[in-house]
Order: sequence, then structure tokens, then C-alpha cells
Amino acid sequence: MKTKKTNSVKPTVKRSLVNTSKDTCSWSIYVYWFIILFFIAATFYILGRSQEILHPSIVNNVVTEETLLQSADYISSAKAKLSAGNIEDSIADLTISIESKATSDAYALRGEAYMQIGEYQKSLDDFELAIELDSENAIAYYDRALLRMRLEDYTSALNDINNALNAQTTKPSESLSMRNLYAKRGQLNLWLKNWQGAIADYTNSLARADGTVDPNVYAERAEAYTALGEYENAVNDYNSAIRVISELIQGSTTQESSETQASNAMIYFEKSAALNIKLGKTDVAKTDLESAYIIATKLVDEESVIRIERLLSDL
Repeated sequence: MKTKKTNSVKPTVKRSLVNTSKDTCSWSIYVYWFIILFFIAATFYILGRSQEILHPSIVNNVVTEETLLQSADYISSAKAKLSAGNIEDSIADLTISIESKATSDAYALRGEAYMQIGEYQKSLDDFELAIELDSENAIAYYDRALLRMRLEDYTSALNDINNALNAQTTKPSESLSMRNLYAKRGQLNLWLKNWQGAIADYTNSLARADGTVDPNVYAERAEAYTALGEYENAVNDYNSAIRVISELIQGSTTQESSETQASNAMIYFEKSAALNIKLGKTDVAKTDLESAYIIATKLVDEESVIRIERLLSDL
């Protein structure tokens, strides 16, 4: 009987050892996978929390419709702040908008803001990113042209204005007008001493129906005519500039604006007088100087009053 008992016990012990080994292996696998899943879940949780901290509207790395609406709101807010001269806050709003959804317009606007505070490299970087996202963004080309004009890189600025004109033709922006674009290219050609090119651009600008007439366009075209010795045309343009200034003063709402325009008119009267003297029209030149003298007196500009009195005495 003992032998039978012994034989019946041994197989039981073997089965127990096998089962124990299998159970231990199974638990090891469960623990192993539990640890892996725990770290994966923890990683996603940390990433999710970091996104919520940066942008509460971005959950689980998904940009929601609310996020897009907020991005547009930040751009609107930035535009208002930029117009009010609150540049730093405008840049902050645009940065949030870009982090939420990078757009060509947001980069262009932030580039403009950076340009206003003299951060020219950051401004240039943003304009280039804006153009990279949208090669037909006329505003980005125009703003980069303005930046390059500040940096006295006139050739590159002229290339940007040409691109802005092309982009405005294919994809018009409400913030720009062809009149202003041609006027700006005229100014660049004037600075580059391309007199004929400047005259053509200024003439094209004045012929456009969009936007408002800037008296400086007439005055700058007069400079190009003067450089070519076309004094009659130059005098006519100075007279046109003075006429537009007179209309602007009548509609002006601030004294500062009126005085600035009046000061420009005084300068144009003096330039016209100088040209009329070259044309042998002394009487007309005297009339121009008398008009300049009246303006200088009203502005209480003593330096100009003395200068004009001396010119009248010479006549």
C-alpha cells in the first residue's frame, strides 16, 4: 500500500511544479505589459497636459474648430492693437495665433509689427515665412519692400513691389490698392534715378480709380520732371499737389494734420517759384513766393518767413 501511495503522489508533485512555472511566467508577462502600457499612458498624459497648458483649446493634439476661431480672433485683436500703437501686445497675440494655426497673413502682420519696433531680422524672417506659405500674398511682398527700403536695399525692394503688383492682379487684397503700389514703385524708381520709369509709375498711379490721391505723388513726379528739365510739367504737378492739399485741409479733423499739409504746400510753392524763375516767369514766381509767405506767417514759421522775405527782395 505504501508503494501505491508513493506512486500516486509523485505525478501530483510534477503537475504542481509545471502549473506553478506556467503561472509565474503568465504573471511576468502581465506585469511586463502592464509596465509598458503604464509608461505609454503616462507619456500621452504628459503630452496632453503640456498642450493644454500651451493652448487650452488643443486637446489630445487635435486642433478643434474652437481653436481656429480663436486664432482668427487673435489676429483681429492684433490688428486693433497694432493700429493703436500697442505693438508688443499685438506681437503676443499673433504669436499665439501662429502657434495655434500658422497662416501667411499672421506671419505678414507680425512681420509688420516687428518692423515698427526696429526688429528688422525678425520682421524679414516673418515676411519670408508668409511668402513661403502663400506665394501670392501681395501684402507680404509689399511689407517686405517697405522693410528693404528702410534698409536701403532699393533693388530688392523694387523686385518685391513687382511681385506685389503681380500678386495683387491674380489675388487682390482689400488692404492694398494698385494706385498705392504704382506710387511706391514710382518712388523707388525716383530714388534709383530712373526718371522715366518714375514718371510712368506716378502717371499710372494717378490714373487709377481705387484709393485716394496722395499729393506727394504729384510732387514726386514733379521732381522727376525737374531732373529731366521738363520744368513746365513740373510746375503743373506742384500746382496739382497744392490743389489736393487744399482739399485735404478743408476735410481735415485735426490741427496737426492741417499744419503738416500747409507746410508741404509752402514748400511746393517755393519749388514752383524756383522753376518759374528758370522759365523766365518772374511775375508768376513772385505770386508763388507770396503764397508761401502767407502760409509761413500763419504757421508762425519764423525761419521760413525770413527766407521767403529774402527771396522776394531778390526778385
